[in-house]
Amino acid sequence: MFQFRPADFHFSRSRVNPLCVSLLCMAQSGRFGLSLRILTVLASEPDTMHTSAAIAEKLTESAVMVRRCFLLLHKKGLIEQRKGPHGGARLKLAPKQIGMGDVYLATEDDWLVLDDPTIAGLMKRVREEGVQAMNETTLAQMLKRINKKAASAKAHNGVSSNKKATASNAR
Repeated sequence: MFQFRPADFHFSRSRVNPLCVSLLCMAQSGRFGLSLRILTVLASEPDTMHTSAAIAEKLTESAVMVRRCFLLLHKKGLIEQRKGPHGGARLKLAPKQIGMGDVYLATEDDWLVLDDPTIAGLMKRVREEGVQAMNETTLAQMLKRINKKAASAKAHNGVSSNKKATASNAR
């Protein structure tokens, strides 16, 4: 009997799914995560056109990968793009109208579609239910959590700095 051993493969594991050892799985996982990060940047300044280079720099990612995600998000109608000197991308929909399932569908495509008719129906249902569950969280909710966490971290760092300054002044 064949026993799965990740050490038998020479691919790096995905950060999202450590059991994922195929290049396709890793590329898909990366696109979804990067697309979410891109959308949070776009949602933070919804009226501004953002270039792929500016977003890539902000996220410390490859501009090529950002453009690939732009293409996928644009095809699904989540962002709009404009070429030229004042071009870039911005959200086409309000952040509260974009669910995580929408982003997943835009970036992951049909990874749960199988040719085997005995389990294809089951996998289709699993995928639909998963996307529905993901859509219970919107981009607006995600951005709110990110901002809350950033504010909490900033306040915590400020308190730590003030305590250090007070302690050093007391000496």
